[in-house]
This record gives sequence, structure tokens and C-alpha cells, in this order.
Amino acid sequence: QVQLVESGGGLVQPGGSLRLSCAASGIVFSIFTMGWYRQAPGKQREFVARITSGGFTNYVDSVKGRFTIFRDNAKNTLYLQMDSLKPEDTSVYYCNADHNPLRFWGQGTQVTVSS
Repeated sequence: QVQLVESGGGLVQPGGSLRLSCAASGIVFSIFTMGWYRQAPGKQREFVARITSGGFTNYVDSVKGRFTIFRDNAKNTLYLQMDSLKPEDTSVYYCNADHNPLRFWGQGTQVTVSS
């Protein structure tokens, strides 16, 4: 059974930092492209960042220079370091595992940026 379990969300002030984690089980983690997506209330889910099995990364423009995605294959864990957070980063953040044709999602973790 595949499980992606996110953690690390919470309430943070503007300009603050959070680190999200996604613990994966039931997949060969190292071969999957892993990603983070987010969905704000009333909006569609959007891509945030991804990292390939080879370590290549890409980001949505709105988080470039503020967010860093990285992975630890030995721990089967994906991370998202989020710095200089803004109120518009408030969303539920979802972990994604992708290896065509397989695709899996976590249950999400809430991030709220507010003073």
C-alpha cells in the first residue's frame, strides 16, 4: 500500500519559515519524480516544485528564490524548505509521487501565513 504522509505545516508570520516533509512508503522512492503542489480555498491545485530521480529541480516562478525542494532517498523522504513566506503562500500543500503511469498523492498539510 502506497502512503505519502506530509507534515510540518502550521501557522507562521509573514517573512517566516517552515519546512514540510513527505514520508513515502510502498514505492521505490528513488526512481520517482517527487513534487509539491498547493491548493488555496476556491482555487485550483497548482504546481509548486518538483525534483527528479536525478536531482533536477524546477519551481513555479512565484516561489523561486524562497523555496527549496530536496530529497533524502535513504529516508524515503521529500522536503520543502519555505523561507520568506508571504500571505499568498497560504494553502494546503500536497506531496506528489510520479513515475509514469503511476501517480500518488498525500493527504495534504495546511500552511497559513498570517500576522
